[in-house]
Amino acid sequence: MCVPESIGLISASVYILLLILFIPFLFSDFLQNRPRPADVEGLSRAEFPHKQLSVYLAAVLSLLTATLLGFLDDVFDIRWRYKIPIPVIASIPLLIVYFAEGGNTHVVVPKPMRALLGDTLDLGPLYYVYMAMVSTFCTNSINILAGVNGLEATQALIIAISIALNDALYLPWPLSLTLGEKTHVGGVYAAGMAYGSRELMERHLLSLYFMLPLIGVCAGFLFHNWYPARVFPGDTLCYFTGMAFAVVGIQGHFSKTLILFFIPQIFNFILSCPQLFGLVPCPRHRLPRIDPKPSSDRLLPSIVDFETPPKPLTIAVLKVLSALRLTRLTIHPDSGIIYSATNLTLLNALLVWFGPMREQTLTMCCGAIQIMGTCAAFAVRYGLVGFFYDGDRR
Repeated sequence: MCVPESIGLISASVYILLLILFIPFLFSDFLQNRPRPADVEGLSRAEFPHKQLSVYLAAVLSLLTATLLGFLDDVFDIRWRYKIPIPVIASIPLLIVYFAEGGNTHVVVPKPMRALLGDTLDLGPLYYVYMAMVSTFCTNSINILAGVNGLEATQALIIAISIALNDALYLPWPLSLTLGEKTHVGGVYAAGMAYGSRELMERHLLSLYFMLPLIGVCAGFLFHNWYPARVFPGDTLCYFTGMAFAVVGIQGHFSKTLILFFIPQIFNFILSCPQLFGLVPCPRHRLPRIDPKPSSDRLLPSIVDFETPPKPLTIAVLKVLSALRLTRLTIHPDSGIIYSATNLTLLNALLVWFGPMREQTLTMCCGAIQIMGTCAAFAVRYGLVGFFYDGDRR
């Protein structure tokens, strides 16, 4: 059966269309024809929020660029060494508007380092490099942990829901809830985790505007991409969802919190480093392989073969990973030389740990890990972070 590919382009098109159609509603208070108050110093009405409009349009332009570049990747099958800077190109409109609006480049220094660096540190141009790297990380981390039916959409859906829940903590609600002594959720306008800051509340409200349609788009796509998949996402889905996360993290000024929601992707990247940086041979595709038994529908960890005996550093790394059961080595019984190992990805590691499993079961395991990562992220962000930062920790 032929399965359509690169259908992430359709999802991205629907998502961006929804964002564009939402613009009049976002600024409806300034577009309605209302009786004008008496002129004051030549002004007849409140100023239109050009800053918010420019930020919103720059975000949409970055998403359009990411979608275009992702589709070009699907068509031309760009090599990994050229894929890495693609999200940086897509983030240029976002970074230019951030600079034009006088974006803050100061960061709060953790408590243990304040004696040396002070309470805050101005990173200057390095902050823009950091933001560009955030967009690169969000996009490629989802792309690296992919290749199984429903996995890309599951990752994006859970991360989007996590960000939306985090945004909801900063919004005013009719009911209020107090957790501990300093954590207040809901209540009067600009209360809750915003601690009376209207600007902070508006940042998370803008983030919510981007996440809610993304949740709907990813849920709809997952319905068709779940095993057995009727459509494939292509790299386009990874590019535009990753850029959406980068957009809200950068414009909402919560990039550290955003990265916490990528704990499984960070683990997968660290595990992949020996292959990504050349210590272990890295085939183009490291997906789990299908069990060759005719009656089996289970997946097995894929294997990389060593054409020459591995170097001492490679042997040491592989033995550590093998002791942690993150890879399985095949060693010659006489010479003791390693001549194959399972590929270093989270998917293969799960198959090493739990044995062969069906494709949909593997996707559900990854989804469960993503949810546990979200729980850990909230625990760190609103619990353990108190050991490193003080105040309201905006």
